[in-house]
Amino acid sequence: MNMQKEEKHIVSPWITLAILSSLGIIAVSAETMVLPAIPDIIHELAISYENSSWILAVLLVMGAVMTPIVGKLSDVYGKKRVLLIILGVYIIGLLLGSLAFNFLTLVTARAIQGIGISMFPIAFSILREKFPPAKLAIAQGIFSSTLSGGAVIGLIIGGIIVDDFGWRATFLLIAPIAIILFLVIARFVRVGKEQQYVSNKASEFCCRFTHIRQDILLTENTTVTSISNNDRALSKSLDIKGAITLSFVIISFLITIQFLEKPITFSNLIQIILFSIASVVSLVLFVRIEQKTNFPLIDFKILKNKIILYANIINMTVGLTALMVVYQTLPILIRSPLPAGFGGDASSIANAQLPYMIVSLIFSVASGFMVSRFGNVRPTMVGTIVTTIGFFILFLHHSAEASIAAVLVIVAVGLALMQIGSVNVVLTSTPKQFSGISLGMNLLIYLLGSSVGPVIAGMYLQANHVITNSSSRILTSYPSPDSYNLIFLTATLISMSSIGFAILLNRSMSNRSGDVKEIGVPT
Repeated sequence: MNMQKEEKHIVSPWITLAILSSLGIIAVSAETMVLPAIPDIIHELAISYENSSWILAVLLVMGAVMTPIVGKLSDVYGKKRVLLIILGVYIIGLLLGSLAFNFLTLVTARAIQGIGISMFPIAFSILREKFPPAKLAIAQGIFSSTLSGGAVIGLIIGGIIVDDFGWRATFLLIAPIAIILFLVIARFVRVGKEQQYVSNKASEFCCRFTHIRQDILLTENTTVTSISNNDRALSKSLDIKGAITLSFVIISFLITIQFLEKPITFSNLIQIILFSIASVVSLVLFVRIEQKTNFPLIDFKILKNKIILYANIINMTVGLTALMVVYQTLPILIRSPLPAGFGGDASSIANAQLPYMIVSLIFSVASGFMVSRFGNVRPTMVGTIVTTIGFFILFLHHSAEASIAAVLVIVAVGLALMQIGSVNVVLTSTPKQFSGISLGMNLLIYLLGSSVGPVIAGMYLQANHVITNSSSRILTSYPSPDSYNLIFLTATLISMSSIGFAILLNRSMSNRSGDVKEIGVPT
């Protein structure tokens, strides 16, 4: 009888995959639905263009800091329990976002939602426990593809929702679905209580952005150990001090960037100096903390490997330029009235960005084949060149929605190739025993670069304005064409610099004999 009861409680791994994939779809859909809403949020809450960058930036900063911490907490206290807690926090963030009445409340809500990003590595870890090695690659591929599909779904639905019901509805639509999934996960998702995989969540979460070579992923260390034997060791591995100081580094640095574009007055100069000092001091503290801890967020010993360093920089430029141009700038350009913009609605934003999302989805499915067929360095090199060409064309031709949508296809291809190649370079160039740490850093650096992109765009958007007449004959200022030219030119130059790093990467890969062995055991 007991055996029969236990069998009834066993849930198929494929049902677990469907549930967790649904979680990924709604979370990613929620974020892409926000994109067409950014111009409406700016006007309703009277947010400046430079401050509007924090709508995206604060979510990425929180995600970057919390992902490694939550991953380790799930090893200590159980994957399902921590997943439900994080999902609950995310639901609270959605509800607070729908009730936001000014800039501070919205940013607070977005920071709470950013904690929800750390759900994904736990989901990957649960799948790794549920599926045998022979089927794990298929499960991870399906999960990653549904995440990319969620971006497409969110963009399509988001434009309609914002036009018909307003930007707050983007949060309210997802909240009840998330609550239902919370109950479904609590009821049907089961994780072993006696044994947990103490594996690297970072490598699994990297699949969110690109498929790494599954044959390599499956050879990573997946030693099963008892929770009770590792409780104390894992609790000590939480780099809380590093996470706090890293937050101060990024936030103070981003605020300094914002002040640099403002007119130089005595008050602004004082603030620039203060935030610059805070950024430098917190950076020094962060480096010292990371050098002393046994489980650092960023292991500088691994970054001494030039191959890994160059690959991380290339991947960082992917997040920086994509968030700066596609996510932050284009929605404002399309929604701004003539002659400052195109005078489009939220659906116009979705239509312009949809080709970019679809190409990203296609490459997320085909990336495994591409890496197996062409290797790592060649896609990276081609991607940097294609991305640079794409942004340069966008700099020259961005006077119509159709031309922007067409150019975004080129940009999407280039960025996808850059990320596919660079992430796999990191994976294949790191000794297996350090793969979790190395890929965790890769993800962290990517998210940090992504958080910088919107702030740079907001700085340019705020600096140059043009006065236009609104439909109610009220004079209103919007970013001028010079703002967009500077943003697209900056993206071109950053992408051009990535070509240089790709060349250095290629040279280092050619002379890599014995190079990887120089990475000592992190202590």
